[in-house]
Amino acid sequence: MTEYVVINGARENNLKNVSVSIPKRKITVFTGVSGSGKSSIVFETIANESQRQLNETFSAFVQNFLPKYQQPDVDSIENLATSVVINQKRLGGNSRSTLGTITDINPLLRVLFSRFGQPSIGTANYFSFNDQAGMCPKCQGIGKTVQINEEKFLDRSRSLNDGAVQFSVFKNTEWYMKGYLDSGLFDNDKKIEAYTEEELENLLYAKDFKIQVDGYNLSYEGLFTKFNRLYLQKEGELTARTQKLIEEYTVEACCPLCKGKRLSQESLAVKVAGHSIADLMAMEVTKLMETLKMIQLREAQPVLNNLQEKIGHLVEIGLGYLSLDRATTTLSGGESQRVKMVKHLNNSLVDLIYIFDEPSIGLHPRDVHRLNELLFKLRDKGNTVIVIEHDPDVIKIADHVIEVGPHAGKHGGEIMFEGSYTALLESETLTGKYLKNQTKLKQAVRPVEEFYQGRPSSLHNLKETALRVPKQTLTMITGVAGSGKSTLVKDSFLASYPETIIIDQAAAQTNSRSNPATYIGIMDTIRKGFGKANNVSASLFSYNSKGGCEKCKGQGYIEMNLAFMDAVKTECDVCQGKRFKQEVLDYRFQEKSITEVLNLTVEEALDFFKEPVVLKKLRAMEQVGLGYLTLGQPTSTLSGGECQRMKLASEFYKKGSIYVLDEPSTGLHLSDIDHLMEIMDHLVDQGNTVVVIEHHIDLIKQGDWIVDIGPDGGNQGGQIMFEGQPADIQFSESITGRFIK
Repeated sequence: MTEYVVINGARENNLKNVSVSIPKRKITVFTGVSGSGKSSIVFETIANESQRQLNETFSAFVQNFLPKYQQPDVDSIENLATSVVINQKRLGGNSRSTLGTITDINPLLRVLFSRFGQPSIGTANYFSFNDQAGMCPKCQGIGKTVQINEEKFLDRSRSLNDGAVQFSVFKNTEWYMKGYLDSGLFDNDKKIEAYTEEELENLLYAKDFKIQVDGYNLSYEGLFTKFNRLYLQKEGELTARTQKLIEEYTVEACCPLCKGKRLSQESLAVKVAGHSIADLMAMEVTKLMETLKMIQLREAQPVLNNLQEKIGHLVEIGLGYLSLDRATTTLSGGESQRVKMVKHLNNSLVDLIYIFDEPSIGLHPRDVHRLNELLFKLRDKGNTVIVIEHDPDVIKIADHVIEVGPHAGKHGGEIMFEGSYTALLESETLTGKYLKNQTKLKQAVRPVEEFYQGRPSSLHNLKETALRVPKQTLTMITGVAGSGKSTLVKDSFLASYPETIIIDQAAAQTNSRSNPATYIGIMDTIRKGFGKANNVSASLFSYNSKGGCEKCKGQGYIEMNLAFMDAVKTECDVCQGKRFKQEVLDYRFQEKSITEVLNLTVEEALDFFKEPVVLKKLRAMEQVGLGYLTLGQPTSTLSGGECQRMKLASEFYKKGSIYVLDEPSTGLHLSDIDHLMEIMDHLVDQGNTVVVIEHHIDLIKQGDWIVDIGPDGGNQGGQIMFEGQPADIQFSESITGRFIK
């Protein structure tokens, strides 16, 4: 008999008193348009309550170190189990975090080399680039060194008096320059290029000698020595502003000592079966698997078996093209999610709820079956698997499908369908209808006349490949994950056309004080409208300025620190969460207060405002499918797909530009694909050139031009397999062509 997780009366966000039953130990897929309420049920109701109740089983002291979860707005949840959330949030980390460290494969490699490597040099920490014993002393285990860009820093065709020093901080600070101009060491009118070796040494690299300036004894140091001390060798974090400033005057170079391998020379000299630990970490995971199988060391077999098992999971999940030394900061959202999945494959716990957020993101249609096999494994071990998904190939394998809708925002929040995939196809719901439709290949393509020509690139896996893009067309860049699509666009095309506008899924602005109204640039007009209507200063209508509630400083909540217990956010009792002073809330513009205006959805705001400049920007937001967002919603709460569409809205009416869109179908329901095509066609019809990195077959079919990279991922990729019109790719040797056919 099937058991169910039963939700009664869920009202989080836009949910309309939703009651739903999710079968346990089955795969349930939640689908529906973006903003319909899927995440409100799965994440903010089920996952939040599961995590909150689990955390309450720990002592108050331990709870202080755990994430904080609010009790969801729901009448009851029955038969809930512990949940494991595997989301799309990028792994991030710092420059020391790699695929090997995040998956705990590196510690096993370190054990292998410390016990069985020759010559033997010591314990496992000698093979860690994050440990003083093992790191390269030159780059401190980073593999790269930051050096001064001498040409940018110093114009050698000028003299000191003529402004040879280009670094703005030194150049514009009289005290800094005085030390050089009044040192008596140089002819200040002599061009730097005419300096003797001794003069250049004194100007750039000297340190620790005294000079007299205006009767004072001063310590003198060369320009580069001073820059290194103040910025590159400074302990602690630099501010974002300083970091940006010095980036202009520095270049990143491979460490000359370890050649980017991060480890000390002693550690790199240790070999197992002729390979150093850095050699193994630099191999693609599929090749590493083969190499480990060939190592014949009977005593090391337990370690080798464990390594092969963990690495095998990376291959199974479709990440065989990565290497263990790949920095986690360079992994995409989809890759990050699949890396997180690996950690759970050896887990012997059962009866958990595994929650996935669009795990097919970043996967070529060829690789979706690998993801599905993983979902089957987790279910067959006795777990409940809940997946939010739009991909038909994932929806197809569900034991149970729940569609939320009918539309987004206030027009959503209802259960439209519950049942099997077969029953969904027969239903008249939005998803049911679109699953039955099949997009045809575009025949009436735009004419190709001139090209933007990128430079040849051999970065990563590219084989001296150059990307050319036809002007004023819609070009689709396709290929399996890891084939080199993003590298080709960035290092070939963007390097030649740096003015290109990139619309990716990075957060628009992640602080709690920014919102759609500030992002699209209508907030100033709103504030001025309120100021003029009430004959007061417009700055009163900013919660970041004069108008903010004094108690909560415009946040809308008070954060209380309860010593060893967790901090609690409570609604501000003065402004009731409205963020403004009461006197500001008393002012009206077209019979609404500033809070009421910020609570309007984009759709409602179109009926409220009359100013053409505001309406134009709001229409763009509606055009990109964000009519359900409120003007005051913090941008930190938006998904990657929503951030990307908001960026699209801000570019909607521009002409004559080049745009690069990175997987714009992310987070979009099948019914929204047509809408996205209208937006991209609009941009091209305005006279722009649009380049799209994409896996979604329905979108690829509608391009004017396709460039397919392959034939496979990693070392097997990096070549252009096809470039031409969509109708011709099905006759090519490309993997994408097979799926389009």
